[in-house]
Amino acid sequence: MLNQLSSEPWAQDLLDMMYLEDDVKEWAEAGLSDEEDSTPTFDSNGSRLEPGDTVTLIKDLDVKGAGFTAKRGTTVKNISLTSNPEHIEGRVNGVRIVLVSKFLKKA
Repeated sequence: MLNQLSSEPWAQDLLDMMYLEDDVKEWAEAGLSDEEDSTPTFDSNGSRLEPGDTVTLIKDLDVKGAGFTAKRGTTVKNISLTSNPEHIEGRVNGVRIVLVSKFLKKA
């Protein structure tokens, strides 16, 4: 957090005074880079999707391995994001599946 505020004189002073062991410093810097590298997930309209959002399908989708088709207009509540910004996870017809974000719109 202090690195993000390093343009402030007081934050830079604290960074200069702080002592961290090398392995702790590496761990802290690795955590920062993971957060910075994550790309947001967008729906078909360009709205940013967040965990817990509700989305609606804009196209009939064949669900492989489950033997059913997720119909257009189906609402998927309480989504969760994956490591791939093009995919989300949600429950359709009682089955937890991965959906492609370009076939969704935020409700």
